[in-house]
Amino acid sequence: MKAKTVLGSAAVGVGLGTLLLPAAALADTTVSPATTPVGGTVVLTTTCNPKAGDALFRVTGPNRDQNVRSTTAAAGGGLSAELFTAGFTLGTYTVTATCGDGSNGGTATFTVTPIGGAQAGAGGRDGDTGVLAAGGALAAAAVAGGTYVLVRRRRRATTVA
Repeated sequence: MKAKTVLGSAAVGVGLGTLLLPAAALADTTVSPATTPVGGTVVLTTTCNPKAGDALFRVTGPNRDQNVRSTTAAAGGGLSAELFTAGFTLGTYTVTATCGDGSNGGTATFTVTPIGGAQAGAGGRDGDTGVLAAGGALAAAAVAGGTYVLVRRRRRATTVA
């Protein structure tokens, strides 16, 4: 009798998992591009079913906590909205989508960077330390060489007189 109960429970579990798997697979949100300069535009997309109503994207980050409503149906299905990043602080932002039927539409992140450069405080590449040391050594050698020439020239001038 216990074997039938276990097999029955397993069958119900597999059946429910099969039914819920497509819904879980739909819960996906993306941000394109994943990195944008201040003032750039990112496209928020979720695979929520458009028939359930508009999706709501919640954008949170260093200086933001705002909601953006989907404006168009995405090309591959789902819903999307554009977000203009003017006035955003540099950093990483999280986007959480809620589908029109109240279900979770997934989460994604994007990063806002300075215009025309790497993120502030990011440092240089790994190889830059050697270049800096070599440049410093050359500058020190030039100063030492110039000092040597001036001192030697001054000694000759005083010796000849």
